[in-house]
Amino acid sequence: MEKEILEAFEIWNNTLQTGDAQKVAALYDEKEGILLPTVSPKVRHNREEIADYFVHFLAKNPIGRIDESNIRIYGDIAINSGLYTFELDDGEGGRVDVGARFTYVYKKTGDSWMILEHHSSVLP
Repeated sequence: MEKEILEAFEIWNNTLQTGDAQKVAALYDEKEGILLPTVSPKVRHNREEIADYFVHFLAKNPIGRIDESNIRIYGDIAINSGLYTFELDDGEGGRVDVGARFTYVYKKTGDSWMILEHHSSVLP
């Protein structure tokens, strides 16, 4: 099952590469998905608000990688927390790496792990 949780991140990361904020938001639970984003002071409570955040984030052409992963599974709920790094456009024609902490809480829905909660914060 740990492999499925790592794959859930890869699906999310690959969906970022589409540049489509609606597709990214669709990975969050339709009724209970919450995003506490890295570069916004506003908690996102539904797919519409989540998509709004990703419109701006995707403009930076993010590519993420997990640096440390800590997975715990409790039946149909899984938690993955740790550290990840995003390579982003720097606004001047170059790219920059930004390290952050993350927590994903997933709920198994059918054959998919939907994101119930995603918290991300820049490393101090």
